[in-house]
Amino acid sequence: MKLIRKTKSLCPVCLNKISADIMEVEGKIYIKKKCKIHGEFEDIYYGHSDMYYKFMEFFKEEEPVSISLNEDEKNCPDSCGICENHKSSTVLANIDITNACNFQCPICFAHSMNNDHFYNPSIEEISKMMDLLRNTEPPCDLLQLSGGEPTLRKDFFEIAKMAREKGFVQLQVATNGKILAEDSDFVKKLVKYDFDTIYLQFDGVTPEPYITLRGFNALPIKIKAIENVRKMGTRPNFVLVPTIVKGINDHQIGDIIRFASENMDIVRGINFQPISYTGRIKNEELLNRRFTIADLLASVHEQLNGEISPDDFLPITAASPVLEFLESMSKDTQYPKLSTHPICGVWTLAYKFGKKFVPLNRIIKFRELSEFLGSLKSVSKNDVTKKIVTKLHKFVYLKNSYYAFRMLMSLKNLLTKRDIYATSDFMNNKNVLFIGTMHFMDPYNFDFERLERCCIHYATPDNRIVPFCSYNIFYRETLEKKFAKKKQ
Repeated sequence: MKLIRKTKSLCPVCLNKISADIMEVEGKIYIKKKCKIHGEFEDIYYGHSDMYYKFMEFFKEEEPVSISLNEDEKNCPDSCGICENHKSSTVLANIDITNACNFQCPICFAHSMNNDHFYNPSIEEISKMMDLLRNTEPPCDLLQLSGGEPTLRKDFFEIAKMAREKGFVQLQVATNGKILAEDSDFVKKLVKYDFDTIYLQFDGVTPEPYITLRGFNALPIKIKAIENVRKMGTRPNFVLVPTIVKGINDHQIGDIIRFASENMDIVRGINFQPISYTGRIKNEELLNRRFTIADLLASVHEQLNGEISPDDFLPITAASPVLEFLESMSKDTQYPKLSTHPICGVWTLAYKFGKKFVPLNRIIKFRELSEFLGSLKSVSKNDVTKKIVTKLHKFVYLKNSYYAFRMLMSLKNLLTKRDIYATSDFMNNKNVLFIGTMHFMDPYNFDFERLERCCIHYATPDNRIVPFCSYNIFYRETLEKKFAKKKQ
């Protein structure tokens, strides 16, 4: 048993803030804590210690972001919104536009099936939330309309139009797909109103996971939604969002990736989300059921026969030097501050080569490239282009010649033109699949060091920006009731 670090966590019973130890025990990382009232608790924090140490090499010590919307002196998380201790700017913002839903999922983190009140913020309230996000520094560019089931709003496209008018660069909708499967006119409007991405709830490739997790076989709805959008062209495209539950659908992780690879004309990504436990659960059962990002990456490697391995994944912070370099070379453009905790999520780009995948890390030496770009931040702009042109080839594995050449040209355009859109034709290519995973926290594995680095936030009607995990544990129910109407 080895103590790695000390942090603050939550008592999963009373939700009070308590001290916790992050420990290595027999090749796994645990979080151990004790509440003076409710006793001792432990949980698996990360399923493989080697992966934990590898990703933690990307941990960034950061100063807080410049924005502080919260002047309350209460300690985190009692008054989130963003406070002066937060270290990541908003990369992806969520606005819940309703808590109504046309599914009754047993595992819903929004508890939509149990609501006794309607939460449908007005257009004016949503407008203020959008303004709040756009007025931060840097302005939030990526907005996801969420819920509940956001497509149930009758003024859904009025909200989408308003988002574009306010300057959001990327517009997404998180949906179960039912309306998209049933209403072709709605799908046509998704194209008309210029949606970029559909975050589609997608738990497996057979009926069984849906029957357990959603209460019925929802797979035909997912397939029909994909088919209906495909008829409209290649935009918006899909990111599949599987909630992974050990013993329910973790054996289908490889099959989900294969499904995506067979539909890459319209499916451009997967964002796996290991389940978070919001209710009470016995400690022994928790330890048996906990499924972490490390377990997911091991499953990817096993179920894809080694085509993609844990070494092919990178934390979100790995892209930080690229954005910092681009900002240093730009007069007007601000980029998000990526100091996200390395344990929160990882990603890779998988390039389809025939019937097999070639991950990004086997085409380009990404970490070495990042360090190189970091060294250019203090170089004069006149010398940057010369250094890039003469040294860029050193960061590419030329043995994968086809993708290496395309990557080399895209990187050259990106870095010499200082324009992130220079790679859009490459990144949106139908042969490129994004594979990512985020593990949102629950009271059992809660770590305040992770929370203060969260880059996925909710805008709220009371003029706050709240980190994702604290919103769902502390604020969702209270805010929905405060701004909701009673059900009739």
